[in-house]
Amino acid sequence: MNKAKQNTKRNPWAWIPTLYFAQGLPYVAVMTISVIMYKRLGISNTDIALYTGWLYLPWVIKPFWSPFVDIIKTKRWWTLTMQWIIAFALAGIAFTIPTPFFFQLTLAIFWLVGFTSATHDIAADGFYMLALTEHEQSLYVGIRSTFYRVATVAGQGLLVIVAGLIETNTGLAPLQLSVNADPAVEWRPCNLDWTDVAQADLAGELQFITPGVDAVATTAPSEVTVDVDGAPVTMPFKAYATMMRDSVKHMNERNGFVAAEIPVATNGTVVVNEPQGPGAFTQWVKKTFGEDREPYTLKDNNIAIVGVRLNKKPAPGEEIILNVTHKSGDQSIKLEQAALSTRFVFTENNWDKPAWLYYEIDNKLSSPARANFEGASGNIPFAWLVVFAVLSAFFFIVAFYHSWALPRPASDGHNESGMTASTILREFFETFRSFFRKPQAWVAIAFMLLYRLPEAQLVKLINPFLLDPVDKGGLGLTTGEVGIVYGTVGIIGLTLGGIIGGIAAAKGGLKKWLWPMAWSMSLTCLTFVYLSYAADHSLWVVNICVFIEQFGYGFGFTAYMLYLIYFSEGRHKTAHYAICTGFMALGMMLPGMAAGWLQETIGYRHFFIWTMICCAATIGVCAFLKIDPNFGRKK
Repeated sequence: MNKAKQNTKRNPWAWIPTLYFAQGLPYVAVMTISVIMYKRLGISNTDIALYTGWLYLPWVIKPFWSPFVDIIKTKRWWTLTMQWIIAFALAGIAFTIPTPFFFQLTLAIFWLVGFTSATHDIAADGFYMLALTEHEQSLYVGIRSTFYRVATVAGQGLLVIVAGLIETNTGLAPLQLSVNADPAVEWRPCNLDWTDVAQADLAGELQFITPGVDAVATTAPSEVTVDVDGAPVTMPFKAYATMMRDSVKHMNERNGFVAAEIPVATNGTVVVNEPQGPGAFTQWVKKTFGEDREPYTLKDNNIAIVGVRLNKKPAPGEEIILNVTHKSGDQSIKLEQAALSTRFVFTENNWDKPAWLYYEIDNKLSSPARANFEGASGNIPFAWLVVFAVLSAFFFIVAFYHSWALPRPASDGHNESGMTASTILREFFETFRSFFRKPQAWVAIAFMLLYRLPEAQLVKLINPFLLDPVDKGGLGLTTGEVGIVYGTVGIIGLTLGGIIGGIAAAKGGLKKWLWPMAWSMSLTCLTFVYLSYAADHSLWVVNICVFIEQFGYGFGFTAYMLYLIYFSEGRHKTAHYAICTGFMALGMMLPGMAAGWLQETIGYRHFFIWTMICCAATIGVCAFLKIDPNFGRKK
């Protein structure tokens, strides 16, 4: 009894960071790391897209089993149990990677991890509300979001780096390849005829060799003339680039470096769909609300093609696998990986033929740029075995640690006494019914769907706006610059906004800060209206504007998260919070689906003005909310 009493309270810093770091890692493992791993292990893009795309389903449908988490056992029990299951499941992935049927086995376990992780999310969020006072919930809402984001960075970055280091240090000497782009260089056609190798290159230890690539131009001509079957043919550069990309794909498949994907055909006929023009409604919207802009001239990105081969024949039956990835330098020089494989299998039959890499150079580069790429040929299954073994060990440690660190709040009592199948089923349906019968339920749902209406549309178009050329209405940034602006400065602004928002709400309460946070989320959208109209597109100005907008969103999002917690208060708060997150996802998904069509129809300037008009929905729904003035404030 004394032990339980001692554990009823624990410093939130002792468990909130680790709990939400642990909440983020399985999601990244299922949604991101699995894709990278399967790509490195030679699974086709078609299979990766088909099978891993369904792995998101557990997080979509988790509200449907959240009542069971609320009814059966305690949230602490569910949280710890899910962590133990995740630990064993990740170990299962690690030990099945070297098996012949690794794809089927690991995919099945990823499904288990997905459902377990979604259940862990339900339990952890419910535990957060039970273990903390209203004031503490407000104070730490930014901290929990920050550590969740840290988990995504660690999963996508650190763990992939670990796998890359093992690959690099367990095989042949890594292939080092650099591509230089210079606006001053004259354009030259690609060469796919590299076969001659100096005799000196054929001596020594087994290694990869490449002729490299001379500096290439950043922009391409509108048309090129090439020799096709002995006759000169003039074609648009886009058609030329597509032809070269297809040639690279077919040559790599023909020489056995890449397994050819067998197309699925229903009959022997080929149906070509003629492009359809805009419909009557789209034309009306464009004519009525579209911006007047001169037709833009679309410049094509230049391409470069580089060959790689072995210097001598490997042992009979030996397979040497090469994986090429971006190592450092400007990301505006991009290695094509979506349509083409960058994983090559060298054998005694194809060692003397080149495997081809296809690069695309951003035409907006205005100064010389360089990108470095590395090819690793180590023990790939072992590398990913280590990654998932590390993840598994982390969850075993976290489960042990949380067995001690997680408090035992008195409110986290389970409802097992007298529970039968019929009572559990009755409680299940009562959970959903009680959600929709809460005071202001429909106002709350409207708030969940509309509060982020501007941001739901804006977030889909930020990257395209930054990347699109100036004469198309964008800012004309290079890919590398966008990585800094949105991927670094924007994330910093978003994180700081969330933390400061949590501190502010803890001091004054949710009701006091609701309006400042709603206006923060709304007015900061003006930065993109300014960028779309202003003539100054210096990188400093763009960074400042993106920082302000993301800071405002992070600050304003605090009120949204706190209101979900506030509305979920009462019986079945865990299940009700999970239902709230379902409406939250719906509120982002539906507007985002139409955002691209709307922007293409009316242009960036009018699209950003439209997002400002949508801010009326953000402010409007706040006017109808009734919130206890003391919620979230220290008492």
